Order: sequence, then C-alpha cells, then structure tokens
Amino acid sequence: MTTPKTFHVKSFGCQMNVYDGERMGELMAAQGLTATADANDADLVVLNTCHIRERATEKVYSDIGRLRKHGRAPMIAIAGCVAQAEGEEIVRRAKVDVVVGPQAYHNLPELVAQAARGESAIDTDMPLASKFGALPARRKVSPSAFLTVQEGCDKFCTYCVVPYTRGAEVSRPFAAIVDEAKALVDAGAKEITLLGQNVNAWDDAEGRGLHGLIAALDRIEGLRRIRYTTSHPNDMRDGLIRAHAEVEKLMPFLHLPVQSGSDRILKAMNRSHSRNSYLRILDRVRAARPDIALSGDFIVGFPGETDAEFEETLSLVAEAGYAQAFSFKYSPRPGTPAAEMDGAVPAEVMDERLQRLQAALNRDQEAFNAGTVGKTCQVLLERRGKLPGQLIGKSPWLQSVHLMTDAAIGDMVEVDIVRADPNSLAGRLRS
Repeated sequence: MTTPKTFHVKSFGCQMNVYDGERMGELMAAQGLTATADANDADLVVLNTCHIRERATEKVYSDIGRLRKHGRAPMIAIAGCVAQAEGEEIVRRAKVDVVVGPQAYHNLPELVAQAARGESAIDTDMPLASKFGALPARRKVSPSAFLTVQEGCDKFCTYCVVPYTRGAEVSRPFAAIVDEAKALVDAGAKEITLLGQNVNAWDDAEGRGLHGLIAALDRIEGLRRIRYTTSHPNDMRDGLIRAHAEVEKLMPFLHLPVQSGSDRILKAMNRSHSRNSYLRILDRVRAARPDIALSGDFIVGFPGETDAEFEETLSLVAEAGYAQAFSFKYSPRPGTPAAEMDGAVPAEVMDERLQRLQAALNRDQEAFNAGTVGKTCQVLLERRGKLPGQLIGKSPWLQSVHLMTDAAIGDMVEVDIVRADPNSLAGRLRS
C-alpha cells in the first residue's frame, strides 16, 4: 500500500471524540498530508468511533462498506472507542488497515507508516504517559473550541463501556491546560468548552478542583466565554456551584445527566445519587445562577424498568424544567453488568416510552426558548447560515441564534431575540 497524501477524519459520538478527531487531523497535517472534505477523495480515512450504543458501532461498519464499494481503496484507520473495545476483531471482520484506541492516537502517524509498509498497525494500549505532550501545537481554530482536561471514568455505571474503553479517571496537569487554552485564544478562539467524561472530577495535587481551573482561565485575556461538559452529579462541588455566580465568563448552562427518575433504577445503574439529591443540586445551581439553562441525559427501558418507574422519570422532567436534554433507549453493551441483567424491556415498550419522554423534553425546550424572546444577549457568531448575509451563533444558554448581519464569524454581537423556533432562535442585531 502506498503512503497516503490526503486524509479525511470523521468523528462519531461525543464532543470529546470531536476534539480527538480535530487533534488527529492536526497530527496528519503536521506530517504533510492534506485534508479533504469528502472521504471518497482521501487516501486515508480515519473513522473516530463511539461505542456507547450498538447502532453507533454498526454505523462504523456500514461506513467501511460504503468506502469499499466506492471503487477506490483508501487506507482505513479505525480510532476511538470501537477500536479500543474490539481491537484485532475489527481487523478480522472489516479488514481495516489501522486500529488505534483513544489513549494512543498520538501514535497514528507511525501506525499509518507501518500499514503503508504492509505491517500490522494496531495500538490499543493505555499508557501511563499522557498522549497530549506528543500532539502538535494548535494553530488555527474556530471561534468556539474544545479543550480536553480530564479523561476516563471511575464511576462504573452498569450500562456504560467508558471505563473499559477510556480507562480510569485522569486529570491533565493544570499548567498544560492553561497553556493550551492560551494557545487556543491566540489561534482565534473566543469560547472554550472544557471536556471530560466526568469533567467536574478534574483536580490536581493542590486541590484546585474544576472551579479553580475555571478561575485561572477567567484571567486569560481575549477569552470571552467558558463552558464545561459532561458532569457527574457526585462531583458537583460547592466551589463549582459558586463559580456559576462569581465567574462572569462561565456561561449559564449546565449539562448534568441523571438517566432516570427512579431511585431503584438509579441504584441498579450504579449511579450513586438519588432522585432527591440530584434535584437538590439543581436547586443550588439555580440559586447561584437563576437564569441557568439545564440539560440532562436519560435512558429509557433499562432492564427491569416498570411503567411506574418510567412515570417517575417523567415527573422528574416536569420538576427539573430542562432547556434541552438527550434521551435514548437502553442499548446493552457487551461486557457491562447491565447486559447480563434480567427483565429486558420489550422494544415496542421502549419505543413508546421514548416518544413520551421526548415529547415532554421538547415541550420544555420550546417553553425555555419562548422565554428568551424579548431578551437581549451576546451571541458568538460561529458559521454561515443558508441565506445570503445570514450568520449563526450561540446564545449564552447554548441556543443556536440566526440573524442577518454584516458582522464577521468570530465576532461577539449584541442581539435582540425576536422569535423562538423549536430548535433555534431568530435574532436582530441591536443597533
């Protein structure tokens, strides 16, 4: 196989995968390869995968099949959590060229070189040494940039593969994070979203906690906004809650997954929080920042979930009042304790429950969006819209805002919100 000259990276799943995909792209560009917008035009295609749900895994195999059918024979690299979970099996099943796990992708250039020489190119090690020191410096980024500060998970929720594919919780060093944040701002970022499987578990030897890290980033000149995701209820420390009241750059948005409104189901999931303790955290966050937008994650149809327990989830949704949320049908993942549990919920029951849950979540999202009509807020312009002269940006509450303006991408503009649609807002530039 010849050495590739062009590459394309496609990322599935979470925002950490998006960050990892960007970094893999920077690695290949540093080797002199040119990025292509279309996978079918690339000599090397990197599929950066997600293993959280079965459908996401099967989609990877479908993409591999489509690339093979196109007539060309690009080098295919499978990265991310499917690579970590399946290793050599994915080579046997799909005959791909490179397999690299999420903790080893800094070795991608050497693996590509090995594959070009016809050698085995598989690396799913989880080394103690951080991969981040081997990654190239950030040069040009979008106005809103991701920054991984923590990886892995020690919570071992019974449905989740993350502890097995991403490893134990590890916090990146404070100084390295601050340095990368400054580099992102120098490269054009106005907003930074701190990422981690349990981002609010970030800490260091000095016990700064995520709130201390946010306070340090708040002092970076040119950085206008700070966000973080995804959080675990057990790691919502008092200092982090206070930061929502004290740090002006910290945006009024919190994604805090709960998964179920039933204490029995939460215990079966090994979530380590109760319905009441979760709701009390939301009360404290709202007391610190009354205008905060709340987001959550939900799983319906967990093994043994009864109709009454699902109703408890609906009642929690009504009490919490989410601005947005994500909801999924339970998907058994091989190797997790939940996959061995009795009481599988029939598919048609899961479908019906998901429809009811999403209807309630959509109702609350539309109500939250409607409540922003008439407000004036800062919008960070991030990309062009479909219409001539239209730009799209994000409100402080992470809503997409469409407006007609001659401002530039990357500008922060004052906007009057004039209309709420189900999934976005319409704004008018304030004169």
